[in-house]
Order: sequence, then structure tokens, then C-alpha cells
Amino acid sequence: MRIGILGLGRIGAFHAETLHGLDAVESLVVTDPFTDAAKAAERFGAEVADSPEALLAAGVDGIVIAAATDAHPALVRAGVAAGVPVFCEKPVARTMAEGVEVLAAVRDSGVPVQIGYNRRFDAGFAAARAAVGSGELGALHTVRCTTLDPAPPPAAYVAASGGIFRDCSVHDFDIIRWVTGREVTEVYAVGGNRGADYIEAAGDADTTGALLTLDDGTIAVVSNSRHNARGYDVRMELHGFADSIAVGLDEQLPLRSVEPGATFPAGTPHDFFMDRFAAAYRAELTAFTEVVAGTRPSPCTVQDALEAGWIAEACTLSLREHRPVTLAEVRGT
Repeated sequence: MRIGILGLGRIGAFHAETLHGLDAVESLVVTDPFTDAAKAAERFGAEVADSPEALLAAGVDGIVIAAATDAHPALVRAGVAAGVPVFCEKPVARTMAEGVEVLAAVRDSGVPVQIGYNRRFDAGFAAARAAVGSGELGALHTVRCTTLDPAPPPAAYVAASGGIFRDCSVHDFDIIRWVTGREVTEVYAVGGNRGADYIEAAGDADTTGALLTLDDGTIAVVSNSRHNARGYDVRMELHGFADSIAVGLDEQLPLRSVEPGATFPAGTPHDFFMDRFAAAYRAELTAFTEVVAGTRPSPCTVQDALEAGWIAEACTLSLREHRPVTLAEVRGT
């Protein structure tokens, strides 16, 4: 099949390399007004289009949107209007209002849209979901999720990200919903700034904690930080009345034990999300080729992405106003 890629920044170039290596993908068409598309095209043997419109007219079977967030809504709509299956990196849009508009525009189109939440394709998280679904853990009572970045992103990125809950924690929110099969009903969030001054200047926090109540009474704790000197730390714990399991406890866990005689973890710590989730990204884009081929439905819909976004919205409000916030409140229902 022939896949178009809109946006060739860090993640777009990474996706181009991944797609180039998939057996199902025969050719790529790329476009990006802000980077050297010709250089990328030469690297991957891709064709260059001078605009999104030209790319959609180039006979692509599916498109991958890796452009800046502001461009996502228009590009998703353009792909759907052209009848071309769409993969779009999260978020759907900068604001929930825009995201809701995108959902309304594409929901009944019959054209599949897949949003990029790569943790759904990680082997550990998939095993955790299977364990919950099988009932082997018993009823859950506690879930813990962690995402700790090794260093904060640049100031320009922070200023445009929408905040740590919408940019970082949202991955934890999505995977909690996906693994447990439950919805969040209420949140309470806290945060602070202990590092980069530009994060506080942008009105954001660099370290946060969120307490989520799920619709069956399970308590989920989410911990995030932009400062984890030992590496990129992503983990999940699920505690049930019959058993407890963890995702992310491998030899590359960026955590040092001080127990006498302990040798775990002994590997080189994960230091970047592309390192930690390289296999998951490949599985995610492989799934998209199956969506394009019509052999599976979208594994992460616009509706799914908006659900995680509402949780981020509630946490952002909770942090700002120092109080519990229900999901019904932010939805206006």
C-alpha cells in the first residue's frame, strides 16, 4: 500500500522509518513545509508532495498525521473527506471543544480514524489488559501509573503543549481506561515546580500527582514528572483481591535498588520514549496498515482519545482550583 506522511519532525521521521520497514507498505509520500522533505524522501525512497492537498491527490491509501497539534483537526477532516483512512498522533486537537467538533465531523463518515496512543500496543500493557479481562487478578482495588521523563522538553514545546496533564499524563489516563475497561468519574490533582523556571512561567507544573476514582470504586494513582535523572520511567501496577501484577519491571527500569545484595535491574536504563516503546510504535503502525486494508477496525478511535482528554481537562481544573472535579462537570453534563 501507499502511505502519506504529513509532518517530518522528530515523530514524523520516526514513523517514516518504521513504515518504510513494513512489508505491507510499498511506497511513501511525504510533505512538510517546515523541514527538508526532499532529504527525508531521499532517505526513505519517498515521493515529495508540496502540500497536504497534493499528497491526498497522489493516490495514497492512508495518511499518517505527525504535524503540529494545531494542524490536526483540519488534516483529519481533509483525510476523511477524501475517503482516506487516517492515523493521527495525539491529541486530536488543542482544545476539547475542537476535539468534539472533529468527532462530530468524522463519526458517521465510515472512514476509519486511528489516534496514536502507542502504549496500547506494548506487550506488557497488552498482557495486563488480558490479565484483567480473564479475571485472574480478581476485582481490582488499586492501580498505580507512572510516567517520568528524563528531562523537560524545550520551552517552546511546553508553552504550546496545553500542560503536563494534556501532554504527558494523558498517556496514563488512556492506558488506565484501556487496561481496566473502566471509566473515570472523579479526579483530584496536585502539582508543583521544582526545576525549570520556564515551565512555571508557562503556567504549568513539572511534577504532578492525580488521584482518580473509577466507576467501580477502584482507586488509580498517577504520578508524573519532567525530571527523572536516571531515565525514562513508565510503569503500571494493578492490585486485585486475587493477585497483583506490574508493567515496566524489566532490566532497563530506570530505578536503583538500595536493598543489600540486590542486583535488579542490571541493564542500561531506558532513556527516551522511542527507546522504551520502539516495538509498540511498530505494532501500532502495523495495526494501522490493517485498518487501511479493512481487516480490522480502528484500535483507538477519536472517541477513545477524547475520553482521555476529558480526564486531563478535569485534572487541569482540579490543580488550578485545588478541589476534586467530576468528569460530568468538565463535560457540562
